This record gives sequence, structure tokens and C-alpha cells, in this order.
Amino acid sequence: MLASSIPPSLLLFLHILSPFSQPVDASKHVELKGAPLSHLLLDPGAGHIYVGGVNNLYQLTTGLEVLLHVKTGPYRDSPECLPPIVLQECPSAKDTDNYNKLLLMETGQGAEPGSLIVCGSLFQGICEKRSLSNISQLIYQTSNPVDTQYVAANAPGVSTVAVVITTKNKQEGGGDGDVLRLMLVGRSYTSKGPGDIPPITTRRLSPVVPPRRAFSQEEELGKLVVGSYSDYNNHFVKAVVHGNHVYFLFSRRHKKEYRTYASRLCISDRSFYSYVEVPLLCQGGYNLAQGAWLGNHSGEPHLFVVMAAGQASTPVATNRSALCIYGMAELDTMLRRAQEVCYTEGGQGSGGKEEAYIEYGVSSKCLKLPKVSLSEYPCGGEHTPNPIASAVPLKATPIVNSTIQLTAVTTATEAGHTIAFLGDRKGQLQKVLVISNQSGHLYGSELVDSGSAVSADLLLDESQEHVYVLTNSRLSKVPVSSCEKQTDCRSCLAVRDPYCGWCVLEGRCSRKHQCQRHLQPNHWLWSFEPTSQCVTVQSLQPANHSKEEQTQVTLSVPQLPALAKEESLSCIFGLLPPQPAIVMGNSITCQSPAPEHLPPLPTGSDHMILPVSLMFGHVTVTTGNMTFYDCMAVSRLNQSSQCLACVSSVWRCNWCPLDQLCTHNHSCPNQHIILNHRDSPGPTSCPLVYDLQSSALVPMGLSATVVLRGRNLDVYTDEAPYVCVVEIEGSRTNLTASVEKMHDNTHTFTCTQHQFQHPVSQLQYSAPVYLRRGERRIDASPGLRLQLYDCSAGQSDCSQCRAVPKEYGCVWCPGSPAPSCVYSRTCSSKPADTCPPPQITKVEPASGPLEGGILVTITGSNLGMKYEDVVGGVTVADIQCLPQSKGYKISTRVVCELQPSGKQKEGPILVTVGTTRGRSTKMFTYQDPLLQDLIPNKGPVSGGTRLTIKGRQLLTGQTSDLSAFLGTQPCYIVEEVNDTQLVCQTGSSNRTGLVPVRVLFGKAERTIPNVTFHYLEDPVITSAIPAESFYAGGRVIRVEGRNLDVVQQPIISVWVEPLEVQRVKRKKRLALLTSKQQLVFNSTMTTVSERCSILSSSQMTCPTPRVNPEVKVKGVWFQLDNVRVHYESIKGKSFTYYPNPVLFPINRENLDVPFRFKPGGVIAVEGQDLTRAMSKEEVKAWLGDQECDVKTLDSTHLYCDPPEVQPLSVDDSHELPSLKVFMGNLQVDLGLVQYDSNSLLPAVPLAAQIGLGAGAAVIILSVLVIILMYRRKSKQALRDYKKVLLQLETLEINVGDQCRKEFTDLMTEMMDLSSDVGGPGVPLLDYRIYAERVFFPGQQTAPLSRQLDLPESRRQTVEQGLQQLNNLLNNRLFLTRFIHTLEAQQGFSQRDRGYVASLLTMALHDKLEYFTEVMKSLLQDLVQQYVAKNPKLMLRRTETVVEKMLTNWMSICLYSFLKEVAGEPLYMLYRAIKYQVDKGPVDAVTGKAKRTLNDSHLLREDIEYCSVTLTVLVKNGVEVQPCPVKVLDTDTITQVKDKILDQVYRGAPFSQRPSADSLDLEWRSGQAGHLTLSDDDVTAVVQGRWKRLNTLQHYKVPDGATVALIPRSQSSGGVGVNQVFQTGEKTPMLEGEEEEGLRLWHLVKSSEDPEIPKHRKSSMRERERAKAIPEIYLTRLLSMKGTLQKFVDDVFVAILSTKRPPPIAVRFFFDFLDDMAEKHGIDDPETVHIWKTNSLPLRFWVNILKNPQFVLDVQVTDSIDAVLSVIAQTFIDSCTTSEHKVGRDSPVNKLLYAREIPRYKQLVERYYSDIHSAASGCYQEMNSTLTELSGSFASEMNNLVALHELYKYINKYYDQIIMSLEEDSSGQKMQLAYRLQQVAALVENKVTDL
Repeated sequence: MLASSIPPSLLLFLHILSPFSQPVDASKHVELKGAPLSHLLLDPGAGHIYVGGVNNLYQLTTGLEVLLHVKTGPYRDSPECLPPIVLQECPSAKDTDNYNKLLLMETGQGAEPGSLIVCGSLFQGICEKRSLSNISQLIYQTSNPVDTQYVAANAPGVSTVAVVITTKNKQEGGGDGDVLRLMLVGRSYTSKGPGDIPPITTRRLSPVVPPRRAFSQEEELGKLVVGSYSDYNNHFVKAVVHGNHVYFLFSRRHKKEYRTYASRLCISDRSFYSYVEVPLLCQGGYNLAQGAWLGNHSGEPHLFVVMAAGQASTPVATNRSALCIYGMAELDTMLRRAQEVCYTEGGQGSGGKEEAYIEYGVSSKCLKLPKVSLSEYPCGGEHTPNPIASAVPLKATPIVNSTIQLTAVTTATEAGHTIAFLGDRKGQLQKVLVISNQSGHLYGSELVDSGSAVSADLLLDESQEHVYVLTNSRLSKVPVSSCEKQTDCRSCLAVRDPYCGWCVLEGRCSRKHQCQRHLQPNHWLWSFEPTSQCVTVQSLQPANHSKEEQTQVTLSVPQLPALAKEESLSCIFGLLPPQPAIVMGNSITCQSPAPEHLPPLPTGSDHMILPVSLMFGHVTVTTGNMTFYDCMAVSRLNQSSQCLACVSSVWRCNWCPLDQLCTHNHSCPNQHIILNHRDSPGPTSCPLVYDLQSSALVPMGLSATVVLRGRNLDVYTDEAPYVCVVEIEGSRTNLTASVEKMHDNTHTFTCTQHQFQHPVSQLQYSAPVYLRRGERRIDASPGLRLQLYDCSAGQSDCSQCRAVPKEYGCVWCPGSPAPSCVYSRTCSSKPADTCPPPQITKVEPASGPLEGGILVTITGSNLGMKYEDVVGGVTVADIQCLPQSKGYKISTRVVCELQPSGKQKEGPILVTVGTTRGRSTKMFTYQDPLLQDLIPNKGPVSGGTRLTIKGRQLLTGQTSDLSAFLGTQPCYIVEEVNDTQLVCQTGSSNRTGLVPVRVLFGKAERTIPNVTFHYLEDPVITSAIPAESFYAGGRVIRVEGRNLDVVQQPIISVWVEPLEVQRVKRKKRLALLTSKQQLVFNSTMTTVSERCSILSSSQMTCPTPRVNPEVKVKGVWFQLDNVRVHYESIKGKSFTYYPNPVLFPINRENLDVPFRFKPGGVIAVEGQDLTRAMSKEEVKAWLGDQECDVKTLDSTHLYCDPPEVQPLSVDDSHELPSLKVFMGNLQVDLGLVQYDSNSLLPAVPLAAQIGLGAGAAVIILSVLVIILMYRRKSKQALRDYKKVLLQLETLEINVGDQCRKEFTDLMTEMMDLSSDVGGPGVPLLDYRIYAERVFFPGQQTAPLSRQLDLPESRRQTVEQGLQQLNNLLNNRLFLTRFIHTLEAQQGFSQRDRGYVASLLTMALHDKLEYFTEVMKSLLQDLVQQYVAKNPKLMLRRTETVVEKMLTNWMSICLYSFLKEVAGEPLYMLYRAIKYQVDKGPVDAVTGKAKRTLNDSHLLREDIEYCSVTLTVLVKNGVEVQPCPVKVLDTDTITQVKDKILDQVYRGAPFSQRPSADSLDLEWRSGQAGHLTLSDDDVTAVVQGRWKRLNTLQHYKVPDGATVALIPRSQSSGGVGVNQVFQTGEKTPMLEGEEEEGLRLWHLVKSSEDPEIPKHRKSSMRERERAKAIPEIYLTRLLSMKGTLQKFVDDVFVAILSTKRPPPIAVRFFFDFLDDMAEKHGIDDPETVHIWKTNSLPLRFWVNILKNPQFVLDVQVTDSIDAVLSVIAQTFIDSCTTSEHKVGRDSPVNKLLYAREIPRYKQLVERYYSDIHSAASGCYQEMNSTLTELSGSFASEMNNLVALHELYKYINKYYDQIIMSLEEDSSGQKMQLAYRLQQVAALVENKVTDL
């Protein structure tokens, strides 16, 4: 009914719209709540389906009818709390969704009914049992679960799998009949909640006798013991039972890559002795299992696994996936082999390679037991090693590959073939025929639920005819095949479905078992077999036959299926009744139908083709075609030559001439017959008029006689007369004919004379002619016709007339009334021998170029009778013009090619024909066109620029002769050309550059002298904001980019679609189209545009076009000449049009009354959506003729400040001004405004007025005085600030030249260094030393370097206790309680807090994911504390354990960033500082340097020094090589040794160099002159109490001297300056060392420059000195700063750049801080900025900047440290939010970087905002990174030492910790205090309450 109302065209359109993978009609589906639905279970016995999802559980019938629906959530819960949830104890609890984790069936036992096991993610993953027949009925549920009942993972994305097994109840002493029902559970690791649940556990189901509990994990039931839970984070995919074993499939990280494993356990093994696993390798890089199914292939059990390729080294699956198959026999063999090798061969294979090992970090190891161990203990025993892992993977080749991620698999066996059904991420069901273990064929794909991933639970129904497919929110029932939809054999075989085949005798497409005789050959033809062919008729005899008689028809059918004896076939011709068939082998014989039963022939045809169907009952076996012809129809269809047609026919037809009959018979009624051409000459025997004896040309209006010739006419013996018949346009003319027989048996027929009259438009008309004898029509030869003609038709002038061929006899007759073309015999006067002269009426064009080459078209009359008449006879302005044969038209047109003239000239056109000549009245001009100018002269390389070429005589030739070119590229002429200008549009060019402009006038070329066109790079748009407008348009879009000024016509266009086009027109059709998308009928798209204004090469503005609200905006783009830039392509964001903002009149109560306004206030305008597509700056408001200044604009209000005096009206109709608001093109008049005048105020007494005035005057005067004082102070401060900046700028300019020279020297040095860095590389510390220095700064022997110092007798016990402590630390409740308890103790110092935090970091380094969660939890508590006090102070210092944990966490996470990104610029900065400092004198005692950034470390005295180059002898192997080293003559000997070591060991890490103290410097001169130099010896100069350190100057070592470093002898008494080395830091002795009462000095005596005590820092003298610094010393500091600037910038940019993605840890932690701020309602951006600054730049980067030795293997001297301190302080200043202003009293380092700090601040702010605006959701990536870091560096950490150190704190505060744990109810449930007491008992034999 519905379909009939739809036009066919629409049905076709719907068909076209349908996707390729369309859901089949037979599919059913039901939408369910609880997305994502996760589990599907089928109970075939009861016919029930169970579906588990989020908060929902369903029970359905197999027909997908919902029987019952149960809500399972949400409930108040937190993964961090243990159930039952008490709000007071669990503040983090909130309404939480319950994700279904397990859905299993426990079958009934005897009289006991079965149950449905349901486990969710809530309450730590507890389970319940429900009735299978009624899921709303609970069989078992616990309200107060214990920790052994936590089954499933408590996080949504973490997997859990399980199987139910039945085993003998051995332990509980039952009889033989007692069985134990258990559930084996595989559960992935979760970081929240109890951290001690093993990956695989056994759970009790029944019997449950108190005190035992259902689902509990009991010690005797067995579990997989694991050393570290987070290290073995198995992602479980499937659990299956096969034989006597349970198999688990999971993926896990192995070394750096993830792998998939299959593990096995004996069902009877309660102790997990039999556990063994093997890696599964799916070749092609597919390493992550996504789904699995245990099915059969080739009669053997196989495991079918869909695998995906992992993304890099993460557990994230990519779209690249495959199906791999593993034989269970091969898997069992591999598992047994691993057991055998580990039991009997110590894990080593025959070649000595490791084949098996012990996994899961337990203390067992592979053994060498007797060879029979495996056969005696197939399920292991107490003495056998476990758990075992095979090192050798089980390999498989992918059966089929996919570019869409496969998520599920199930299999079926059909007719001995294995078929796999695969679900994918896009909601498709893919069908694969498995051919072998290595190959498969994807034969079909069906879209089940578009865009929704298929769940891993993919199940077939009991009949194996349907697949149940679970997707996000839908359960679908999809048939395995659609065989029954194919209605014929051809389509059945074409479908190539392994399920389908053509059942021949049943006539249907069916599955094999459904075809009754499928076992017999040729009865069932398999669709998937390439050689299968339908039963066909090979031949049919006779293939054609006359419809007038019956015959026997024989069909040859090679593939005919065999029939039983009593069975028969029949034939059906067309739609006629069946005829019995006789079967003889492969031949079938039938009788053709009787003539009277045959249907009539189709109109206009002489035959019909009838299908001949071979039938078995009502089933068509095969069909052939037979042709039935009708001879009478042959002649009837060919009236002009019936006999010829009949005997020439393809059919066996014969002609009876006397009967005028075409027949299939070989005899005629009147005897005479002409046989078919196959049997005799045929056509030559037909009676026929074969020719015209008279002329075929017959003039109109003249009497003419027609004579015909015929043959074979003797057959006619009657006396009937002959008549000639001529047909002229349907009317027949009958002429009596006389006959004459000729000697060659032919006849001549002379027709009566006749004058033919018929109006014709052309010269002649072709008329058929034939002969009739009585009623018989004699055949005429095809093409026998008279040519009737009229000379006057179409011959309008003499030349045309004389051009008519002579045989027509046409002449030009000059008679009256006018000359005309007539037949020669009708001309009354003498015909003209010659024609009049040519006449020219039109010439195109009227001008041409001097070079000629264009075509001139001359139109007129008498222009020759043929082309040859005008050859050589055409001249244009006396120049020959060559006629073209192609364009010549007799008498009326000549086309000739213009020839060059050489000069400008003018003249007529002459055409000479014979002796006559014609002349044009208009003149033709030879012109010399000139190009003069080009506007514009540049444009984009894509073209589209409209060029105006100026000149004169540009209209030379026709417009079609003109063409313009830019180089070789065409420029398309777009406007009408006139004499002075030509406009063309440029085409695209393949390159930029200058090209000449050429214009071709025909073949003549002109260029513009000295002018070229410049093709420039295409314009590029990089930003266009804002991205929204309203329908009225006019909003200005600010566009930025490059090369915008090359565009001539920038346009913004909007593509719109009328709204009525979008609507589907009638409700009847809507019923059909209730699908998701609407259809578009006859859609017509239009565009609206606006011109843009170019401001510069990088900026332009575009007003948005006005758009009708009745249209839909489909797209916005910028048209920049030929360059089209879609808005979406600029930043990936689409442009949006919104409805216009609405502004309400200002006096809404009464629109006719003006709004009364009191001066001094603001006008408030109300509206809607005012800021949705508009900002305050864009709105303009006018009150009359003056602007009303818009102050505020929000979504519903606009406030504007009007002038103080009422403005004038701009509208003549009103005196009062009206308020008008302009938003883009939108102009809204909001009504009239009237100012209130003073006269309206109530009268005030004069005395009161005077009093008020006096009081007001005093107040105003006071306020003015205060304001003036404040402004003066402000101006003075501003003047000071500007003055200081100006001074700085002047100083920097003054030292600029020096800086440039210094910088050039430094860069030369650093380029050498760069090559070093590229060679040995940056000397980065390895992770262990880095961690030691960051975790335990300043400690001599950090725990990382120590070993556990224990007596051997106690070691094992203590280590066991520490391992248990480790397990306790993995319990979050214990850890947080432990930390909070310690922090509550008064004796727990700040140093202790940092130490404990670092110990925890060490202990939990292998579980960083867990460490991070704990840290976040503690930070949340910290935020809570500070929000209550002052949130800006949070993380400012490291006062708590968690703050130090954060420091350590950042250090761990950013180590790779330091290695890969920041390490190199930091090292380059260090080297640059060192190089610059060492170039000037450095005091060895005070550490002060001439070259520094730190004024307190500035060597202020002018020390005279000069550079000296020493030749150092360096021993290289056996060779001694000289090496030049630059030093200063003022350097102490130790300083010289350091500089030599720097040069000799250039690029080598500091720790690998010898110490300067271990070497002596020897000055060598000549053969025997060796002098050992030292800082202090007997030659040292002593003055009073001061002893000076020796320098090169002191020893008078000359430039170029040779020295050598030699190992210091033990007896050497040389005393140097004692130097202390700490973590790579070298600190010179700042205090003068007492040595025999003498004080050491080097360059300056310390008393001359005393360090000013802190309490005197603000003294007047100090201030005076601070003021003197800029003038005297600032140039030195500025010079140093300018030289180092590039390196400082490089470091800051490396740290703060977002060009590369910021480290994941930074993004993760900043997201966390943003979340915290949002959670606590902190909307002050400054607070969040401070938090981020305190957590990253100040906590980590400043530490690294000040202490590069934490990261790099370098020595940081005091002089270098002083410089780094200034740079670090600059970094700190850059991260603060307070405004950075400097004055004369500002610290020098702030003065130094006053100009740079604002720039660095922008860098910091951009860094923060880019991270904030980037898409968050990096938690999964962070977890992957943490897992990787845990694995990478865990081995570096000395876990036991850290635990032992931590235990010391537990011991110190033992009672307080025990009390804290016992007070906590959750702690009591988990027996935390008891477990700690166990630890204490083991570690130090502490007597406890155990």
C-alpha cells in the first residue's frame, strides 16, 4: 500500500542512497538501555538470552522480546573505599555507574536449579546470583562483603573473564558423589582499591556451608601467586574450558613490547602447580588479542583469535588487525614441552637456548627432575617448579587481515567447511571462509549497527542459523546467510556464500543439508565453488521453426541430475501448458505446441522467441529458447518487394507469385513456386521492375513520360492491365502503362505522359515509383525512384543558378517580371551566358594587423559558381587575400586569409570573378595595435587576477582572433574588447616569477615594452576570527596570513541551501523516510558573497554576508582570485551562523513615550543572545548625532554611556534623539530618549544649598589634593622606571659592539663544542645517579648506592618481612594512613618528610601508576587544606611528604624529556658560561670573577692580566703529542691544571677525568729543565699576615712554554687550595684558611671587599654602592648577559615551547590542577597559574637550572653557580604573575633582564594556555607511560634498602601507626594492623599481639 504511493524515481533514489553493507531484511534488533552493553549469554535449553550493560540487566527471548529488565546501579561508591560504603568514612563516594563485568551461567545440579552469575564494577567487583528463569529474583547477594569476595575489576576499562568448573570435593571430606562447583577468574590489575588480588583466582560457588562464603577466594582453592601485581598487569580476553583444562587468553607487557599469551591449568589442580603459559605469535606485528573463540576446524578443536597491532609500545590497539588460528593440539604440545623442559632440563632446550622459565617474579626456578616427572605429575606437584612460561612462541599466519579493528569472533561448521564471523569496531559483521590454517577468504560483510563496535560476546543460536551481535546499545539477531533471498540459480551461485548452493530439483537456493538429494551429483551446486555452473541447455533442435506446424524438439542438457525411475520431466513453451518430455540420457524430447495455441507475433516482427522450460513438477530445472517464425509476416512487412523479402529471408520461406503468398510450404495453391535462396537462386526468379529506361530527372510543371523495365513477368498469364504508380508525399498518381516484350524476355512499360506539380523548398524531391498488375503489386528494386526537381527552388542569383549541374537543364532567365532560375525549355527569352558582377554586402572584420594572418569573411552575391572562380581574385586594400576552400559557399560567401601589408593602410575589398569585379562600399584598415600598460602587474600563481591591458587599436581583427598570454599561460578575455582596453583573467602557472605579457591578433604578436607580470606565491590564510556571525551579517572577520596583497578581488562567500529544499514534502513520504537522514529533492545551492578589504600583505578584513534566516548555511570560504580557502581548512573549525541578536526597546512599557534619562548615568538596553556572535568592541550605539559609548555587553544587557548634554536628533520628524544600535549590518532603533532637566528637581532651601555647596567644596578640595599627590608620586615612579629602562638601553647599545665580538668568539668555540656534542654526546648522567642526586640531594651515601647490611642468619627472615611490608605499601589505605600518621608526629622534621617521600618513591618505583594515584589522593587532601586557608600558598615549599613525592614524580617523568630535548641546550648554556667565565680572571679563594652575571660575585678591581698559550705534552698511547691550551697569566696552578684537563678531556664526562689534585704541573725547558709548579711552595710571596697563591705570573712562565701533567708522587709535599667535591660541585674556600697564622689570597684580599652581613644589607652605604653599580660595573654584567643571551633563550624555549607536544606528565598534572580548581570553585586564574608554577617551573626546572650537575656529568664551580643563580632567578621572575617593574633600588639581576622578563612571561603564559586548551583525556596515555617507566628504571632502585629505611620510621612511631590503623573500620576489615605486626615480627623479632 505504502510502496505504491511512491514514484519509481524516488524508489530508485532510495536504492542509490542505501549503503553497501546494508542490514538484511531478515535481521532483527532491539535497542536496550545501559550503553555500553558488555556481555551476552545464551541459555539454549530455556530459550533465554541475558544481556549485561551499565546499570542494566536484561532477560530476553530468542526472538529478542524483552521479558525482564533489572536496574543494577548507579549506587553511592568509590573505588578507593571498601564496602559497605559509609559516607563519613568515605568522603569520595558518589553516585557511580555499575559496569557489568561477568555474566555466567551456573547449571543446575540434580534438583537444584541453575543460576545466573552477575558481577559488576561497584563495591570492589562483588558478585551475585540470580534466577535463570526470572532475573529479578535474587538467589544470593551479600550486603557486607569481606575482602576475599572482591571478584571483578572495579574500573570500567579493566577486563575480567571467568569460567565455571565442576570438580571432586576432595578437601571437604565428602563422599564420591560430592562435587565442588568453582569459578576461575582472570582479572586485570587496577590501581585503585585493594592492590593484592592476584591475576587468576579460584572462587567458591557451591556448596557454601558457613563460615564459607560464595565467591570467596580461599587459601586452599588456589591462586596465581605474583611477585608484583602492577608488573604483571595481564589484560584478560577470554577463558575457556577444553578437556581437563582451563585456558586463559591475555596480553601483557614483555620487556618493552606487549604480547598475547595463552595459559593453562588443570581443572583438578587446586594449588596452581600446573600453571603454564606460552606466547601466541600472529605474524605481521599483530600482538594484542581482542577477542577469541574455541571452535572446530577440519574436525579438530582450534582457538580462533582476533588480534590487533599495538600502537608503538603501548597496549592501545590500532585499526590494523587480523584473524589467527591456533590448533589446540599444537598449543597443548607447546605447553607440555615448556613443562617438560622446566621440570627435567632446567629450562634449557637441546641447543642450550632457554625454552622455559619461571614467570611472575616468584622464587621458584626450573629444575632437572627425573624424565618421567611430567608423565607422573601431568598437573604438577609440590616439588615441581611453577608458574612456568615458554620462551618459544606458538606461531600462526593470519587467515585474513583487516584495516578496521576486529573486536569479536565466533565460528560455525557448514557442510564440512569452517566459517568465521568477525565483529569490528565500525559495527560490521564480516564473514570468512577458513580454507586452511594459513588462509581464508572474506566473502561478505554486513552492517549491523553503524559506528558502534561489536562486543567480544558474539554467539550463534542453537540452530546455527543466526548470530547474536551485541553492540553499544543494541542486540541484533542476524541470519548467517541469505540463501533464500536468491530466487534463481544464477544469482544463487553469484552470491559466493559458502552456506548457499542451488538445489536443482527443488528450484531454490538453500543450505546443503536442506536439499534432500544433496549427496547425489548435480543435485546441489555449491555457491562458493568457482567451477559450479547452473544446469543449462547446451543445444536445442530445431532452433527455429514455422509457427504454422508442430514438430519434435530435442534439448541437450549435459549436467542433468539423475531421476528416480518413476519420476519424469515436462516441457513448457512460454506460458503454455506443459508437454510430457522423454528423457534419454542427457537428451530430452518434447512436442512443440499446436499453431493455434501459440501467442500472436509482436507488432512489426516476423518471429517470436519462446522460452522452453524443462520442468520437474513445478520446479524449473533449466530453460532454453526456440524461435517460431511466420512467412506471411515476412512479406507483409516488406510491401515494396514482397517476393525478394520472402525468398531472401533467414527463415525457410518460399514465394507463390500467382497467389501473392509467402509460405513455409514447398508447394503453392497455383503450382508455381519460387524457393528460398538456400534451396535455389531465389531472388533472381522474382517478378521485378528493376530499372528506369527514361531519365530519372523529371522537371516540375512539364509533361514527362516515365518508362520502366521489368523481368520474370511471364508467370502472370491473366489479362489484368498494368498501371504505373508514383507516390509524392503520401498521394499516389496512377498512370496507365503500355507493355512491350523485349527479346531477352524482359518487358518495357511506358507510362502515360504526366505533368508533375508539387511545391518543394529544395532543388529536387525523390518520389518512389512501382508497377501494379490488377490488384497485384509487382516488386520494385530497392531505390527505384523519380527525381522531381524545380530550378527556381533555392537558386536566388545567377551564379547559384549556373552552378546547378548541366543535366538538370537550369538556366538564368533575364525575363520579366524579374530575372530567375528556370528550366531551359520554359525560358521565353535568351538565357544569360554570363552573370552580373559580384556584389559585396558585408565584410568581417573591418580591420586587421599589419602581419595579416587573420581570416576575413566576405558575404554577398554572384561571388563565383565554384571555389576556383575566386582563387587569386580577392584583394584587401590592394593586398592579395588567399581564399580558403573550407569557408567558400557558392555565390554568397568567400573566406580568405589576410596577407601582410608592411604598413598601415586602408582600402576597399575587391572580388574578381572571370572578367567581372565587385567592390565593397566600406573600407578595410590595416592597423598596428600597440600595448601600453598593464594593471595590476602581479597576482597569485593560481590565477584569477583580472588584468586590464591598455593600448590603442586593440580591436584589430575579430574578438575571436584575439588571445592573450602571460608567458606560456593563457589569460582568458572576459569582457568586450574596445579600441583602448582589453580585460583578461589570468590562468594558473606552475611556478612563480616574472613573465612577459603577449597579445596575439591572429598570428601577429604584441608585447608591452619593459613591463612584465609577476606571478607571486598564492595567498595563505593562517587565521580568521571570529568564527561566527548572525544572519544580518556585516560582522568583520579579521583574516591573517601571507601574500594577501597579491589578491585583486578577495571575497568571502557563504554557500546556502533554501530551507524548503531541505524538507521532505509530504507526510506520506515521511512515513517511508523515518530513517535518520532527510532526503534532498531537486536541491539548488546558491551563494551570497561580500568583498573583503586588504589592509596589508598579512591582514585583511571581510564583512560577513547577509544570509536569509530561511536558509541553511552549508559552508563558508574565501575566494582569493582563483584560490579557494574553505573556512574549515584554516584551523579545523567550521563557521557558524546564528539567529540575529534581539534588542528590546528602551521603554518597553510604553513604546510611544520617550525614555527619561538622568544625566550622569548609563543607558541599559535589554536583549537576548547579544554576545553569541558579537563582542563589545564591535557594537556601536548612537544617541542622535553623538556616540553613546558602549561600556559593557553581556548575553542579555548592553550598557552605554551617553553624552552629558542631550544630543540633537538626526531625524527631522522628531526633536528628541533616538538611540540606535549598530551590530554589523544590523541596525536597531530602540526609541526616543529625553534627558531630565534640572527644573524637574524638587526645590531645596537656599541655606541648605549654600551649606551643601560649602561642604562639597571642602570634600572636593581634599580629594583633589590627595589625587594630585598620588598622581605626582605615580608620575615620579613612572619617570624613574622609564629613566632606568632608558639607561639600560643606552648601556646595552654602548656594550653592543663588545657583545657582538664576544658572541662571535663564543659561537666559534661553541661550534667546536657542537661537533663534540655530536660526537661523544651530551654527558648526561645515567638514571640511577640522576635519581640519587634529585631524591637525596647533598647526601654522601644515598640509599640507592647502599646494600642491605644484615647478618646472613637474619637476612632471609628480614627480606621476607620487607617483602610483606612492600605488599602493605601497595595497599592504599595503609600507605595514606602511614603518611598522615608520620606527618602528625612532632618529631617528624621537614628533612624526615623529604627523606620518607624519596624512600617511598624508591620502594614504589616499579608501580608508578599506583604511586601516581596515591600522590593524587594526597594532593587532593592538600588542596582541601589550602582552599580553607590561602590557596595561593599551596605547593610553595616542600613541607609535606606529598610535595617531595611530587618533586620526585616530576623528576622521574621528565628524565626522558631532559635526555631528548632540554639536556643539550642546558649543556650548551653551561659550556658557554664556563668558557666566558674562564676567559677572564677568577679569584681562586673568593670565587669572584670578572665575567659574571652576579654583582655579588663580580671582581670589581681592575686586574691586569694577559692570555698565555701553553704547549701541553699529552701522552696518547706511546706517542707524546703537543696540545695548545689557552690560560691566563693570573691563573693559579690549580686553575691552569683545570683548564688543561678541560682541553685534553674535552667532551669527556667530568667523572671520567683525573682530579687536578692527583696531578702535578711540570714546566719543561730544554733537555733537563723540569720545574714542578704548585699553588703554594717556598717561593710564595708573604706580606704581613697574607700569603699569595702562586700564579704563572709569579713563576714568570712565558707565552708558548711547554708543560706536562704528571701523576703526583706520594711524597710530594705540594699543598694546593683544599677543594671539596660534592656531587660534581667545586666550591672554592671562601673563608681564609689559617695556615701558620697566615691568610691565603689570590687576586683580592677578602678583607678589602668584606661580605656585608645580612642584617646590614639595607644600610645607606650599601644603597649608595648599589646605585654606583649600573654606572661602573653594569657594562661588564651586560656584556656577559648579551653574550649568553642566545643560550639562555634556547634553554627557556626548550623548556617552555609547545611546538613539540609538552611532556605527557606536565599535561596530565596541569589537567589535574585544573580539575582541582574547578572542583573547589576556584575561578581565579592567578591561583591556578601559581599552582602550576609551584608544581613545575619552581619545583623542578629551577632546581635543574641551578644544579645542572643533577643531570649532567659536569663540575659546577662557585663562579659558574653564581651565573646560574641569576638565570634561575630570571626564570622564577618569568613565572610569577605580579607585574615586573624596576627602579634604581631594584636588584641588579632584575635590572639585567628587565627587558626580557615580559617576553619570557608571555612564553610561560602561552605554555600554560596551550596545554589548557589542548584536548585533555591523556589519562590512558599517562598510564601507559608510567607502566613503561616502571619497567625501564625499576631495576635501578634498591627496593629492599628503601623498605628497610622506611621500617626504621615505622619502628620509631610503631604504636601511633598501629593505633591509627586499628581506628579505621576499613583497616580493621583488611587486618592492616595485624599484617604490620607480622612485618615487625619478621624484621626485628618484635614481640606482638600475634
